[in-house]
Amino acid sequence: MKLINQFITRVLMCVFKNTRIAVLLLLLTLILMLVALAIGKAYQHWDNDPDRGAIAMQNDPFGENFNTPVYVDQGWDNSDSLWYYNTTQGSNLLPYDIFMALEQADSEELFRSAHNMNQFRYLPQKATFFNPEALPVGFVKDGYNGKDYIGFTCAACHTGQVNYKGNAIRIDGGPAMADMDGFLAALEKSLIATLTDQAKKERLITAVLARNGLDRILTGGRNYTNKEQVVEDLELWANRIQNYNFMNHSQVDYGFARLDAFGRIYNRVLEHVMDQKQVANKLAFVIYPDGPKQGQRLLSAAEIDNVLEGLDRLILGQAGFETLMNRLKSNQPGFPALDQTELQLVRDTLFNEANAPVSYPFLWDIAQSDYVQWNGLAANEGLGPLGRNTGEVIGVFATLDWHEDEQEWWQFWKWGRDFSLSAFASGQSNKKEHVDFQSSIDKVNLNRIESHLKYLQSPRWQEVQFADGSTLPPIDTSLLNRGEELYAAYCAACHELIDSRAWDRRIISKMMSTDKVGTDPTMAANSMNYTGSSGNFQHIYQDTSVGQVLVQAEAPAVQVLTAATRGVIATPDDDKWLIRRWLDWLYTLGSSFFDNEIKPSIKNGDYKPDTTANPYASLEAYKARPLNGIWATAPYLHNGSVPTLYDLFLPKKRPGDPDEGEYRPDTFRVGCRELNTDKVGTTCGDNQGNLFDTALKGNSNAGHEYASGKTPVTSGAAPLPALSKEDRLALIEYLKTL
Repeated sequence: MKLINQFITRVLMCVFKNTRIAVLLLLLTLILMLVALAIGKAYQHWDNDPDRGAIAMQNDPFGENFNTPVYVDQGWDNSDSLWYYNTTQGSNLLPYDIFMALEQADSEELFRSAHNMNQFRYLPQKATFFNPEALPVGFVKDGYNGKDYIGFTCAACHTGQVNYKGNAIRIDGGPAMADMDGFLAALEKSLIATLTDQAKKERLITAVLARNGLDRILTGGRNYTNKEQVVEDLELWANRIQNYNFMNHSQVDYGFARLDAFGRIYNRVLEHVMDQKQVANKLAFVIYPDGPKQGQRLLSAAEIDNVLEGLDRLILGQAGFETLMNRLKSNQPGFPALDQTELQLVRDTLFNEANAPVSYPFLWDIAQSDYVQWNGLAANEGLGPLGRNTGEVIGVFATLDWHEDEQEWWQFWKWGRDFSLSAFASGQSNKKEHVDFQSSIDKVNLNRIESHLKYLQSPRWQEVQFADGSTLPPIDTSLLNRGEELYAAYCAACHELIDSRAWDRRIISKMMSTDKVGTDPTMAANSMNYTGSSGNFQHIYQDTSVGQVLVQAEAPAVQVLTAATRGVIATPDDDKWLIRRWLDWLYTLGSSFFDNEIKPSIKNGDYKPDTTANPYASLEAYKARPLNGIWATAPYLHNGSVPTLYDLFLPKKRPGDPDEGEYRPDTFRVGCRELNTDKVGTTCGDNQGNLFDTALKGNSNAGHEYASGKTPVTSGAAPLPALSKEDRLALIEYLKTL
């Protein structure tokens, strides 16, 4: 990076001595960027399969067999959907050839088979131009530094489907029903089984090498040339997935349709930025909480020195963290040989429990919103969308080649000849040593995807038509007037009505403090309260809404994430040749900033304001947004704790409440896609899907009880009267029309 910076700086100094050359180069750069943009736009429309790759499914594990899914008009055509499904963002979950050849743990059936992926509620696809090997929606082949990986696209978590009497409706940008946690656990089992079962291992090696035959040599895309390389990667990635799953522990079962995305993003950033000194300090104070060794330290000073010996001092990085974990388990002389319980003590010291799963949010209107995320953590103006999406890719397995880069004394000058953009953007410019943020994250594609989402619209109940000509049950128009009146009284104060087809629409996020809305506070509290080692970000300055703060050694995880994402955004892609690297970087920043019409604005709603004592107080809130398309987004509330809209209008049963009457279900099944058209939501039969228990931390179904007369619509006012059953049904009919 030093040499590149030096080279570019010297070239620019020479160029700007000659105005003509500077103008010509500027024009040439603009022309090249416009040509690349035009080619990219045309390429987006090359895949135009009439079914958008969707296929029928039989032998569904929950008995929900369905015909080839249909689509409703959401502003995207066939090619728009297929481009969205198959556009990489730089996610590297596993080497591509290993994933394609991997068997399930307990059979010879491929792990990627349509039947197996459907069990985790990932949506199977047929082969199309952008998806020649028929990967499920949201899975894609990604290339980084000469190797191919399987990765996630936005569509994996943000493409929904609802079924109705054997028919299916695909919902672009809708919340997925996917069980990513279960998928990753099963992936770990399959990798470990392949390592320990010699027959499985040999079959995988044979299949991988067959995929890297003469045709790959001729096209220059060969990943493996011998058996040893395959085994080496199999061991590396099995250990990597195992460490990831171990690091992101939770006492709450996520199940289908949920993920603690922020908890996992926080942990992954902390894994990569912690420095050797901070890790040593934390390890020194890990003690046994109970048993014969209660109060004793887990590791001696000598053992800590041994497990950290030779690791980078400034930043452990992923490889350093994996080495640390392997040494902690090692029974070689001088190493602690920790068992699983003892390793958990170390994990709980270094990381936070990812125990606040939330529903995958729907994406229509996101590009028009002032604030995004369930608790409004991310402002959507300026480069905000690029930062938000960069953080998302960090969480879904971007390769993070973050490494130490020492600066000389003259680099402290802001525009010195070796000035580092990433150090400046991440707040490290006043440090002798800084972290460089090379990664696989494709910022150009992140910008394109965000622009693509501007044209996505919410699905309309009335427009659903299946291949046989049938439709969803017609809306009961006799109830609409009453439903509209109820919406105005009970909902409109927070959930603004919008014209969902208007190109100039703006979405105001209404933030409601958790103690006002009464819903489960775990996710919001974690986003504000979780902390971790800040590594080289210690003592940097960072802006907040109430002024600058100095980052401490043990800092709010949101500060560490913010600094890291800024560093990534400011770092040109290392795996591209020099000119393209800088042109892409300039295009990404320029288009992200100038193409974003959302301006800075203060948050709207009834929430706790940020203060100098607590600069993140406003995060302890949840966001209300317009409800267009809400019929296709069950289950409801931020944590998916209510299965239907009808149930959402009921109160939670509390101690002392009479047994008679209707209440929100304390347990229900989730994972099925069958649409309940009366109550509006999804429904499962007995022993289907996962059991959702609202008694667990993070799973509470309390709060947001406006329709049942428990929660005041306006702060300080008395709650409105509880709705009757007839009123609840009228409100549901009106919500179907939005």
